[in-house]
Amino acid sequence: MAKAKKLPSGQWRTLVYSHKDLDGKRRYESFTADTKKESEYLAAQYALNKDQVKRPKNITIKQAVSEYIELKTPVLSPSTITAYKSISNNLLDYIAESSVRDPDNTELQKWVNSLIKDRSPKTVRNAWGLVISAIKMYNPKAELSIELPAKKKPDLYIPTGQDINTLLSHIKGKELEIAVYLAAFGPMRRGEICAVESTDVIGNNITVNKSMVLRENKTWDIKQPKTYAGYRTIEYPDFVISRIDGITGRLVKATPDQISHRFERAVKSAKLPNHFRFHDLRHYAASIMHAIGVPDQYIMGRGGWASDYVLKSVYRNELDDQKRKFTNTINGYFDSMQHEMQHKK
Repeated sequence: MAKAKKLPSGQWRTLVYSHKDLDGKRRYESFTADTKKESEYLAAQYALNKDQVKRPKNITIKQAVSEYIELKTPVLSPSTITAYKSISNNLLDYIAESSVRDPDNTELQKWVNSLIKDRSPKTVRNAWGLVISAIKMYNPKAELSIELPAKKKPDLYIPTGQDINTLLSHIKGKELEIAVYLAAFGPMRRGEICAVESTDVIGNNITVNKSMVLRENKTWDIKQPKTYAGYRTIEYPDFVISRIDGITGRLVKATPDQISHRFERAVKSAKLPNHFRFHDLRHYAASIMHAIGVPDQYIMGRGGWASDYVLKSVYRNELDDQKRKFTNTINGYFDSMQHEMQHKK
């Protein structure tokens, strides 16, 4: 049985042979504790079970996150990998040197608390999601319980039908008009709009099977959709198809960023609300479909949403003009009912 040795710090350490590395060198596992008995007990327990239980790799959280990102790079979108690298480079200082073998719940909570001060709840949750995934990759049995900031309800702008008509009148004949058509009456995302080609159009059907994404080197590339739900075929109304008739190659030659910049200028010029973003056209499409009674499952399929959760939490919003109409109907009914009750007295 391995014997513990007392360290200058006063603690006791026991070394247990683990394996030989590729160079033939013997490698040992170290077990440090406050007492000799405890150190030797941990070592004996490891020696007894080492063939059945592999001890988690002793690397830092920073290293684990880096290796996790490298492992996931081939299967995740470039934008996701870019976001992960930003978290790794800018948000891990407080816990970077902590070990994934024995993650400290208190230290991790302090790290999360430090981020809350000047980061959005979404950013904090994304950072924690990356860190816990990296820890679990090397230490699946790690039990951590962290309090995360509450999610904020999205403050979304839902354009009205009048907004859409005003916008379309203002950009008539411009390439941006095509992008708005595909987003508001599809709905398609910016990246999908910039990647779709004339060969993807058959009759009134447009097949969505790729997206334009920004890579780390700031160049744009065409890539497959992030999720399986992104693959879909959308049947558009005649007026949309007639607008793209005769175009060859990419239907919209702009990049996603160029679309956003042109849209922002158009909104300002048309004197529409400043917080009206291009992505809000998808909100408009989803809300209209919901308002006219289209089943959720069909809305999800047409818009390429992977989950009902996303649809319900973000895109099921009441249009202002629809809300006004229903409010008038409700209040009119109650006014009539109250009037009849007063007459019966």
